[in-house]
Amino acid sequence: MLYSLFQYLDERFDLPGSGMFQYISFRSAVAVILALLITIFFGRAIIRLLQRHQIGEEIRDLGLEGQLSKKGTPTMGGVIILLAILVPILLVGRLDNVYVQLMIVSTVWLGVIGFLDDYIKTFRHKKEGLKGRFKIVGQVGLGIIVGTVMCFSQDVVIREKISEPTESVVVDESGNTVVTQTQRAVMSPTPEKTTKTTIPFIKNNEFDYGWLVGGNRMFTWLLYILVAILVVTAVSNGANLTDGLDGLLTTVSVPIIMVLGTLAYLSGHIIYADYLNIMYIPDSSELVVFAAAMGGALLGFLWYNSFPAQIFMGDTGSLAIGGIIAVFALCIRKELLLPLMCGVFLAEAVSVMVQVSYFRYTKRKYGEGRRILLMSPLHHHYQKKGLFETKIVMRFFIISILLCALTLVTLKMR
Repeated sequence: MLYSLFQYLDERFDLPGSGMFQYISFRSAVAVILALLITIFFGRAIIRLLQRHQIGEEIRDLGLEGQLSKKGTPTMGGVIILLAILVPILLVGRLDNVYVQLMIVSTVWLGVIGFLDDYIKTFRHKKEGLKGRFKIVGQVGLGIIVGTVMCFSQDVVIREKISEPTESVVVDESGNTVVTQTQRAVMSPTPEKTTKTTIPFIKNNEFDYGWLVGGNRMFTWLLYILVAILVVTAVSNGANLTDGLDGLLTTVSVPIIMVLGTLAYLSGHIIYADYLNIMYIPDSSELVVFAAAMGGALLGFLWYNSFPAQIFMGDTGSLAIGGIIAVFALCIRKELLLPLMCGVFLAEAVSVMVQVSYFRYTKRKYGEGRRILLMSPLHHHYQKKGLFETKIVMRFFIISILLCALTLVTLKMR
Protein backbone atom coordinates (compact mmCIF):
# COMPACT_ATOMS: atom_id res chain seq x y z
CA MET A 1 0.00 0.00 0.00
CA LEU A 2 2.62 2.55 1.11
CA TYR A 3 5.05 1.08 -1.40
CA SER A 4 2.71 1.93 -4.31
CA LEU A 5 1.87 5.33 -2.82
CA PHE A 6 5.47 6.44 -2.40
CA GLN A 7 6.42 4.98 -5.77
CA TYR A 8 3.74 7.21 -7.32
CA LEU A 9 4.92 10.25 -5.34
CA ASP A 10 8.50 9.58 -6.36
CA GLU A 11 7.69 9.25 -10.06
CA ARG A 12 5.15 12.06 -10.21
CA PHE A 13 6.48 14.70 -7.82
CA ASP A 14 10.04 13.52 -7.06
CA LEU A 15 9.20 13.79 -3.36
CA PRO A 16 12.39 13.71 -1.26
CA GLY A 17 12.73 10.47 0.68
CA SER A 18 9.98 8.64 -1.18
CA GLY A 19 12.56 6.54 -3.00
CA MET A 20 13.47 4.86 0.30
CA PHE A 21 10.47 2.56 -0.07
CA GLN A 22 12.14 0.99 -3.12
CA TYR A 23 14.74 -0.57 -0.82
CA ILE A 24 13.92 -3.91 0.76
CA SER A 25 16.24 -3.17 3.69
CA PHE A 26 14.32 0.00 4.57
CA ARG A 27 10.90 -1.62 4.29
CA SER A 28 12.10 -4.60 6.34
CA ALA A 29 13.25 -2.28 9.12
CA VAL A 30 9.89 -0.48 9.05
CA ALA A 31 8.08 -3.86 9.16
CA VAL A 32 10.06 -4.96 12.24
CA ILE A 33 9.34 -1.71 14.07
CA LEU A 34 5.65 -1.74 13.21
CA ALA A 35 5.28 -5.38 14.25
CA LEU A 36 6.99 -4.73 17.59
CA LEU A 37 4.87 -1.67 18.29
CA ILE A 38 1.63 -3.46 17.41
CA THR A 39 2.35 -6.45 19.66
CA ILE A 40 3.58 -4.37 22.60
CA PHE A 41 1.02 -1.56 22.59
CA PHE A 42 -2.04 -3.35 21.24
CA GLY A 43 -1.19 -6.60 23.00
CA ARG A 44 -2.08 -5.22 26.43
CA ALA A 45 -5.47 -4.00 25.18
CA ILE A 46 -6.21 -7.40 23.65
CA ILE A 47 -5.21 -9.17 26.87
CA ARG A 48 -7.58 -6.97 28.87
CA LEU A 49 -10.36 -7.64 26.37
CA LEU A 50 -9.84 -11.39 26.65
CA GLN A 51 -9.77 -11.19 30.45
CA ARG A 52 -12.95 -9.12 30.51
CA HIS A 53 -14.73 -11.77 28.46
CA GLN A 54 -13.13 -14.53 30.57
CA ILE A 55 -11.47 -16.17 27.58
CA GLY A 56 -9.01 -18.26 29.54
CA GLU A 57 -7.14 -21.51 29.02
CA GLU A 58 -8.70 -24.70 30.36
CA ILE A 59 -5.86 -26.66 31.91
CA ARG A 60 -5.89 -30.43 32.24
CA ASP A 61 -4.14 -31.70 35.35
CA LEU A 62 -1.17 -33.65 33.99
CA GLY A 63 0.83 -33.55 37.20
CA LEU A 64 3.31 -30.96 35.91
CA GLU A 65 4.88 -28.45 38.27
CA GLY A 66 3.22 -25.02 38.12
CA GLN A 67 0.66 -26.20 35.59
CA LEU A 68 -2.53 -25.43 37.50
CA SER A 69 -1.36 -21.88 38.24
CA LYS A 70 -1.79 -21.15 34.52
CA LYS A 71 -5.49 -21.87 34.60
CA GLY A 72 -7.49 -18.92 33.36
CA THR A 73 -4.59 -17.31 31.50
CA PRO A 74 -6.02 -15.63 28.38
CA THR A 75 -5.60 -17.64 25.20
CA MET A 76 -6.14 -16.91 21.48
CA GLY A 77 -3.15 -14.55 21.68
CA GLY A 78 -2.20 -15.69 18.21
CA VAL A 79 -4.54 -12.93 17.04
CA ILE A 80 -1.88 -10.45 18.20
CA ILE A 81 0.79 -12.21 16.15
CA LEU A 82 -1.40 -12.34 13.04
CA LEU A 83 -2.23 -8.63 13.28
CA ALA A 84 1.43 -7.76 13.82
CA ILE A 85 2.35 -9.71 10.67
CA LEU A 86 -0.49 -8.65 8.38
CA VAL A 87 -0.65 -4.93 9.14
CA PRO A 88 3.04 -4.21 8.38
CA ILE A 89 3.09 -6.40 5.27
CA LEU A 90 -0.09 -4.76 3.94
CA LEU A 91 1.45 -1.34 4.56
CA VAL A 92 5.04 -1.74 3.34
CA GLY A 93 5.03 -4.98 1.33
CA ARG A 94 4.64 -5.29 -2.42
CA LEU A 95 1.15 -6.70 -2.69
CA ASP A 96 1.59 -7.45 -6.40
CA ASN A 97 4.28 -10.01 -5.55
CA VAL A 98 3.00 -13.59 -5.93
CA TYR A 99 5.08 -14.87 -3.01
CA VAL A 100 3.77 -12.18 -0.66
CA GLN A 101 0.23 -13.02 -1.79
CA LEU A 102 0.81 -16.70 -0.97
CA MET A 103 2.16 -15.81 2.47
CA ILE A 104 -0.82 -13.57 3.26
CA VAL A 105 -3.27 -16.29 2.18
CA SER A 106 -1.40 -18.89 4.26
CA THR A 107 -1.36 -16.65 7.34
CA VAL A 108 -5.09 -15.93 7.18
CA TRP A 109 -6.03 -19.49 6.16
CA LEU A 110 -4.35 -21.32 9.03
CA GLY A 111 -5.03 -18.45 11.43
CA VAL A 112 -8.77 -18.92 10.84
CA ILE A 113 -8.50 -22.69 11.38
CA GLY A 114 -6.60 -22.15 14.62
CA PHE A 115 -9.08 -19.48 15.72
CA LEU A 116 -11.99 -21.86 15.20
CA ASP A 117 -10.19 -24.47 17.30
CA ASP A 118 -9.61 -21.99 20.13
CA TYR A 119 -13.16 -20.65 19.85
CA ILE A 120 -14.67 -24.12 20.29
CA LYS A 121 -12.39 -24.80 23.28
CA THR A 122 -13.10 -21.54 25.09
CA PHE A 123 -16.68 -20.59 24.17
CA ARG A 124 -18.15 -24.05 23.61
CA HIS A 125 -16.06 -25.55 26.44
CA LYS A 126 -15.09 -28.58 24.36
CA LYS A 127 -11.53 -29.53 25.31
CA GLU A 128 -10.87 -31.39 22.03
CA GLY A 129 -11.56 -28.22 20.04
CA LEU A 130 -11.96 -28.44 16.29
CA LYS A 131 -12.00 -32.08 15.20
CA GLY A 132 -8.71 -33.29 13.80
CA ARG A 133 -10.16 -34.18 10.40
CA PHE A 134 -11.27 -30.59 9.85
CA LYS A 135 -7.77 -29.34 10.65
CA ILE A 136 -6.34 -31.81 8.17
CA VAL A 137 -8.84 -30.71 5.51
CA GLY A 138 -7.74 -27.11 6.04
CA GLN A 139 -4.06 -28.01 5.80
CA VAL A 140 -4.68 -30.11 2.68
CA GLY A 141 -6.61 -27.21 1.14
CA LEU A 142 -3.71 -24.84 1.71
CA GLY A 143 -1.29 -27.40 0.27
CA ILE A 144 -3.43 -27.62 -2.89
CA ILE A 145 -3.47 -23.82 -3.24
CA VAL A 146 0.29 -23.48 -2.76
CA GLY A 147 1.12 -26.43 -5.03
CA THR A 148 -1.13 -25.16 -7.80
CA VAL A 149 0.25 -21.62 -7.69
CA MET A 150 3.84 -22.83 -7.65
CA CYS A 151 3.20 -25.11 -10.62
CA PHE A 152 1.08 -22.86 -12.84
CA SER A 153 1.61 -19.19 -11.95
CA GLN A 154 3.64 -17.44 -14.65
CA ASP A 155 5.17 -15.25 -11.95
CA VAL A 156 6.79 -18.23 -10.20
CA VAL A 157 9.98 -18.82 -12.17
CA ILE A 158 13.68 -19.37 -11.66
CA ARG A 159 16.75 -18.55 -13.67
CA GLU A 160 19.39 -21.23 -13.84
CA LYS A 161 23.07 -21.22 -14.59
CA ILE A 162 23.97 -22.35 -18.07
CA SER A 163 27.29 -23.11 -19.71
CA GLU A 164 28.14 -21.12 -22.78
CA PRO A 165 31.26 -21.19 -24.99
CA THR A 166 33.67 -18.28 -24.75
CA GLU A 167 36.78 -17.62 -26.79
CA SER A 168 40.11 -17.43 -25.01
CA VAL A 169 42.85 -15.84 -27.18
CA VAL A 170 46.48 -16.79 -26.47
CA VAL A 171 49.59 -15.56 -28.32
CA ASP A 172 52.58 -17.94 -28.50
CA GLU A 173 56.31 -17.06 -28.61
CA SER A 174 56.24 -16.76 -32.42
CA GLY A 175 53.49 -14.21 -32.25
CA ASN A 176 50.93 -16.61 -33.59
CA THR A 177 47.45 -16.33 -32.17
CA VAL A 178 46.01 -19.48 -30.69
CA VAL A 179 42.23 -19.55 -30.16
CA THR A 180 40.83 -22.03 -27.69
CA GLN A 181 37.25 -22.74 -26.66
CA THR A 182 36.38 -22.68 -22.98
CA GLN A 183 33.14 -23.02 -21.08
CA ARG A 184 31.90 -20.67 -18.39
CA ALA A 185 28.74 -20.68 -16.28
CA VAL A 186 26.44 -17.67 -16.56
CA MET A 187 22.97 -16.90 -15.31
CA SER A 188 20.39 -17.66 -17.97
CA PRO A 189 18.55 -14.53 -19.19
CA THR A 190 15.41 -16.59 -19.79
CA PRO A 191 13.09 -17.31 -16.82
CA GLU A 192 12.25 -20.99 -16.50
CA LYS A 193 9.01 -22.52 -15.25
CA THR A 194 9.97 -25.56 -13.21
CA THR A 195 9.27 -27.60 -10.08
CA LYS A 196 12.90 -27.84 -9.03
CA THR A 197 13.97 -27.74 -5.41
CA THR A 198 17.24 -27.61 -3.48
CA ILE A 199 18.89 -30.70 -2.02
CA PRO A 200 21.29 -29.94 0.87
CA PHE A 201 24.87 -31.26 1.08
CA ILE A 202 25.07 -31.98 -2.66
CA LYS A 203 27.22 -29.92 -5.05
CA ASN A 204 24.84 -29.85 -8.01
CA ASN A 205 21.96 -29.61 -5.61
CA GLU A 206 18.90 -28.99 -7.77
CA PHE A 207 16.29 -31.71 -8.19
CA ASP A 208 13.17 -31.58 -10.33
CA TYR A 209 10.11 -33.39 -8.99
CA GLY A 210 9.02 -33.83 -12.60
CA TRP A 211 11.87 -36.30 -13.12
CA LEU A 212 10.08 -38.82 -10.88
CA VAL A 213 7.05 -38.89 -13.19
CA GLY A 214 8.83 -38.71 -16.51
CA GLY A 215 8.15 -35.00 -17.01
CA ASN A 216 4.38 -35.43 -17.36
CA ARG A 217 2.90 -32.03 -16.47
CA MET A 218 -0.28 -33.35 -14.84
CA PHE A 219 1.52 -35.98 -12.74
CA THR A 220 4.18 -33.43 -11.77
CA TRP A 221 1.45 -31.10 -10.50
CA LEU A 222 -0.17 -33.90 -8.49
CA LEU A 223 3.19 -34.96 -7.04
CA TYR A 224 4.10 -31.40 -6.12
CA ILE A 225 0.72 -30.90 -4.43
CA LEU A 226 1.36 -34.04 -2.35
CA VAL A 227 4.75 -32.61 -1.34
CA ALA A 228 3.16 -29.26 -0.44
CA ILE A 229 0.44 -30.98 1.61
CA LEU A 230 3.03 -33.10 3.44
CA VAL A 231 5.23 -30.09 4.22
CA VAL A 232 2.38 -27.84 5.38
CA THR A 233 0.76 -30.56 7.50
CA ALA A 234 3.99 -31.78 9.08
CA VAL A 235 5.41 -28.37 9.98
CA SER A 236 2.14 -26.81 11.21
CA ASN A 237 1.37 -29.83 13.39
CA GLY A 238 4.97 -29.93 14.64
CA ALA A 239 4.72 -26.27 15.64
CA ASN A 240 1.37 -26.95 17.30
CA LEU A 241 2.90 -29.72 19.42
CA THR A 242 5.86 -27.52 20.37
CA ASP A 243 3.55 -24.88 21.83
CA GLY A 244 3.37 -26.23 25.37
CA LEU A 245 5.57 -24.01 27.55
CA ASP A 246 5.67 -20.25 28.08
CA GLY A 247 7.57 -18.73 25.16
CA LEU A 248 8.78 -22.06 23.77
CA LEU A 249 7.34 -21.96 20.25
CA THR A 250 8.00 -18.23 19.96
CA THR A 251 11.70 -18.44 20.82
CA VAL A 252 12.29 -21.56 18.71
CA SER A 253 10.59 -19.97 15.68
CA VAL A 254 12.54 -16.69 15.65
CA PRO A 255 15.85 -18.20 14.38
CA ILE A 256 13.94 -20.24 11.81
CA ILE A 257 12.16 -17.27 10.27
CA MET A 258 15.39 -15.22 10.29
CA VAL A 259 17.22 -17.95 8.39
CA LEU A 260 14.35 -18.25 5.91
CA GLY A 261 14.51 -14.49 5.39
CA THR A 262 18.27 -14.72 4.77
CA LEU A 263 17.81 -17.54 2.27
CA ALA A 264 15.07 -15.56 0.52
CA TYR A 265 17.37 -12.56 0.18
CA LEU A 266 20.25 -14.65 -1.17
CA SER A 267 17.99 -16.54 -3.58
CA GLY A 268 16.45 -13.30 -4.87
CA HIS A 269 19.79 -11.51 -5.40
CA ILE A 270 21.40 -12.46 -8.71
CA ILE A 271 24.97 -11.72 -7.56
CA TYR A 272 24.77 -13.69 -4.31
CA ALA A 273 22.89 -16.54 -5.98
CA ASP A 274 25.65 -16.71 -8.60
CA TYR A 275 28.42 -16.58 -6.01
CA LEU A 276 26.88 -19.25 -3.78
CA ASN A 277 25.86 -21.40 -6.76
CA ILE A 278 22.23 -21.55 -5.65
CA MET A 279 18.98 -21.21 -7.55
CA TYR A 280 18.16 -17.62 -8.51
CA ILE A 281 14.46 -16.95 -7.85
CA PRO A 282 13.39 -13.54 -9.18
CA ASP A 283 11.26 -11.44 -6.80
CA SER A 284 11.70 -13.86 -3.90
CA SER A 285 13.74 -11.27 -1.98
CA GLU A 286 10.44 -9.47 -1.26
CA LEU A 287 9.81 -12.24 1.27
CA VAL A 288 12.49 -10.62 3.44
CA VAL A 289 9.91 -7.95 4.35
CA PHE A 290 7.45 -10.66 5.41
CA ALA A 291 10.15 -12.43 7.44
CA ALA A 292 11.00 -9.14 9.14
CA ALA A 293 7.36 -8.54 10.05
CA MET A 294 6.99 -12.05 11.45
CA GLY A 295 10.27 -11.82 13.36
CA GLY A 296 9.13 -8.56 14.93
CA ALA A 297 5.73 -10.04 15.75
CA LEU A 298 7.27 -13.05 17.50
CA LEU A 299 9.75 -10.99 19.48
CA GLY A 300 7.02 -8.54 20.47
CA PHE A 301 4.74 -11.37 21.55
CA LEU A 302 7.47 -12.54 23.94
CA TRP A 303 6.86 -9.31 25.86
CA TYR A 304 3.73 -10.98 27.21
CA ASN A 305 4.34 -14.67 26.45
CA SER A 306 7.66 -15.16 28.26
CA PHE A 307 7.56 -16.88 31.65
CA PRO A 308 5.25 -16.36 33.44
CA ALA A 309 2.99 -15.93 30.42
CA GLN A 310 0.28 -13.28 30.54
CA ILE A 311 -1.28 -14.77 27.41
CA PHE A 312 -1.07 -17.96 25.36
CA MET A 313 -1.02 -17.92 21.57
CA GLY A 314 -3.32 -20.94 21.27
CA ASP A 315 -3.81 -22.78 17.99
CA THR A 316 -4.57 -19.42 16.37
CA GLY A 317 -0.86 -18.70 16.58
CA SER A 318 0.80 -22.12 16.55
CA LEU A 319 -0.90 -23.51 13.44
CA ALA A 320 -0.31 -20.24 11.58
CA ILE A 321 3.38 -20.08 12.56
CA GLY A 322 4.02 -23.63 11.36
CA GLY A 323 2.09 -23.05 8.13
CA ILE A 324 3.94 -19.81 7.42
CA ILE A 325 7.32 -21.50 7.86
CA ALA A 326 6.26 -24.37 5.57
CA VAL A 327 4.91 -22.18 2.76
CA PHE A 328 7.87 -19.80 3.04
CA ALA A 329 10.27 -22.71 2.52
CA LEU A 330 8.24 -23.94 -0.46
CA CYS A 331 8.29 -20.47 -2.04
CA ILE A 332 12.10 -20.28 -1.94
CA ARG A 333 12.42 -23.98 -2.84
CA LYS A 334 14.21 -24.95 0.37
CA GLU A 335 11.62 -27.33 1.79
CA LEU A 336 14.15 -30.17 2.06
CA LEU A 337 16.08 -28.07 4.58
CA LEU A 338 13.10 -28.03 6.95
CA PRO A 339 13.91 -31.30 8.82
CA LEU A 340 17.24 -29.74 9.82
CA MET A 341 16.05 -26.17 10.33
CA CYS A 342 12.90 -27.22 12.22
CA GLY A 343 14.65 -30.01 14.11
CA VAL A 344 12.90 -29.05 17.35
CA PHE A 345 9.49 -29.38 15.69
CA LEU A 346 10.57 -32.73 14.27
CA ALA A 347 11.76 -34.02 17.63
CA GLU A 348 8.50 -32.97 19.31
CA ALA A 349 6.37 -34.66 16.65
CA VAL A 350 8.46 -37.84 16.60
CA SER A 351 8.33 -38.07 20.40
CA VAL A 352 4.53 -38.11 20.27
CA MET A 353 4.38 -40.67 17.45
CA VAL A 354 6.90 -42.98 19.12
CA GLN A 355 5.19 -42.68 22.52
CA VAL A 356 1.72 -43.42 21.15
CA SER A 357 2.91 -46.25 18.88
CA TYR A 358 4.91 -47.95 21.63
CA PHE A 359 2.05 -47.59 24.11
CA ARG A 360 -0.41 -49.21 21.71
CA TYR A 361 2.05 -51.98 20.78
CA THR A 362 2.81 -52.92 24.39
CA LYS A 363 -0.85 -52.77 25.36
CA ARG A 364 -1.70 -55.17 22.55
CA LYS A 365 1.21 -57.48 23.38
CA TYR A 366 1.36 -57.38 27.18
CA GLY A 367 -2.14 -56.22 28.07
CA GLU A 368 -0.92 -52.93 29.50
CA GLY A 369 0.55 -49.90 27.80
CA ARG A 370 4.14 -48.90 28.49
CA ARG A 371 5.91 -45.63 27.76
CA ILE A 372 9.35 -44.76 26.45
CA LEU A 373 9.24 -41.16 27.66
CA LEU A 374 7.89 -39.99 30.99
CA MET A 375 5.45 -37.86 28.99
CA SER A 376 5.10 -36.53 25.45
CA PRO A 377 5.66 -34.16 23.69
CA LEU A 378 9.36 -34.06 24.46
CA HIS A 379 9.35 -30.83 26.49
CA HIS A 380 6.93 -32.40 29.01
CA HIS A 381 9.34 -35.33 29.42
CA TYR A 382 11.99 -32.92 30.67
CA GLN A 383 9.44 -31.23 32.92
CA LYS A 384 8.70 -34.61 34.49
CA LYS A 385 12.44 -35.06 35.03
CA GLY A 386 12.43 -31.93 37.18
CA LEU A 387 13.88 -29.31 34.83
CA PHE A 388 12.43 -25.87 35.34
CA GLU A 389 10.28 -24.47 32.53
CA THR A 390 12.55 -21.55 31.62
CA LYS A 391 15.62 -23.80 31.44
CA ILE A 392 13.86 -26.12 28.97
CA VAL A 393 12.79 -23.16 26.83
CA MET A 394 16.30 -21.66 26.73
CA ARG A 395 17.91 -25.00 25.89
CA PHE A 396 15.47 -25.63 23.07
CA PHE A 397 16.13 -22.06 21.88
CA ILE A 398 19.89 -22.70 21.81
CA ILE A 399 19.35 -25.95 19.91
CA SER A 400 17.17 -24.10 17.39
CA ILE A 401 19.92 -21.51 16.88
CA LEU A 402 22.51 -24.26 16.31
CA LEU A 403 20.28 -26.06 13.80
CA CYS A 404 19.56 -22.81 11.94
CA ALA A 405 23.29 -21.96 11.83
CA LEU A 406 23.99 -25.41 10.40
CA THR A 407 21.27 -24.80 7.80
CA LEU A 408 23.11 -21.71 6.60
CA VAL A 409 26.37 -23.62 6.55
CA THR A 410 24.84 -26.09 4.06
CA LEU A 411 25.19 -23.34 1.43
CA LYS A 412 28.92 -24.12 1.43
CA MET A 413 28.95 -27.73 2.70
CA ARG A 414 28.56 -29.42 -0.67
